[in-house]
Amino acid sequence: MDYGVESFERGPALSSTASTLPAATYNLTRILLAASPGNCVFVPIRSMQYLAVVDQEEIIFVDSQHKRWVEVAWRGFKPQARSALDEPVVYQAVFYTANAGETQRRLQGDFHAALALLAARRQPTSPAHVLPLARKPATHDE
Repeated sequence: MDYGVESFERGPALSSTASTLPAATYNLTRILLAASPGNCVFVPIRSMQYLAVVDQEEIIFVDSQHKRWVEVAWRGFKPQARSALDEPVVYQAVFYTANAGETQRRLQGDFHAALALLAARRQPTSPAHVLPLARKPATHDE
């Protein structure tokens, strides 16, 4: 299957801040990425009119008004720093526009909702089948 190539641009970083991503959100990005036939996942955030692009190293957010310009990037995820899968993941939020800080305040909640919707749409529609495993009877040699 042939996939088109998308490219995005970003200017110099205006600021950055450390933040944490809830475990449920981070884990969903990894599940969707693993299930993706490509090396990234495009997540439309309809409530904000943004597009998120998830890859192995970062998540970028692009405003629909400026389709190729990255406004916010979440990078430097440190999932290995958590001691359990249900703990938040530390990352660095990098801002490329003057109003990116305002956008960041809405992103975590709206992004999670968009991920959940995308994951629900990708779920298998047919029921799962459990395969019986044949066991050999145990023999006791005495």
